[in-house]
Amino acid sequence: MKITQNTVVTIDYTLKNESGDTIDSVSDGSFSYLHGASNIIPGLERELQDKQAEDEVSVDIAPVDAYGERDPAMQQVVSKDMFEDVEHIDVGKQFHAQTPDGDPLVITVVGVEDDQITIDGNHPLAGVPLHFDVKIISVREASEEEIAHGHVHGPDGHQH
Repeated sequence: MKITQNTVVTIDYTLKNESGDTIDSVSDGSFSYLHGASNIIPGLERELQDKQAEDEVSVDIAPVDAYGERDPAMQQVVSKDMFEDVEHIDVGKQFHAQTPDGDPLVITVVGVEDDQITIDGNHPLAGVPLHFDVKIISVREASEEEIAHGHVHGPDGHQH
């Protein structure tokens, strides 16, 4: 069966940056997604279209087709007072926040100077060209429930 809209795809993959450093890897057949539901980055989803089980793919994905380009407007300096009930604010620490529209956002502390904290709302991989080595383990039709929910359900059914 080929990978098409509304198929459940299980893959193993290794994700590397431009320098060849491994960023993430799955090699136990535990990563499944619903094709066409934006469960993975657009560039990788496009590259896997029409492939089938046992195919192996090596692809380079530009930032625009992954986590986007870095947006300087997503970085700002805020007062330490914005972090109520947080004892230690260190570079690299991440927090959950909301955009002005109420959408969830993960921010990363990128600088600490006295009571001024520099935060960055860009995805950590924004602006980073990515290289994927992918092995397609299996492809199956999605259930009606998976299609309706927009994601894969576990082997025992509904997991949320």
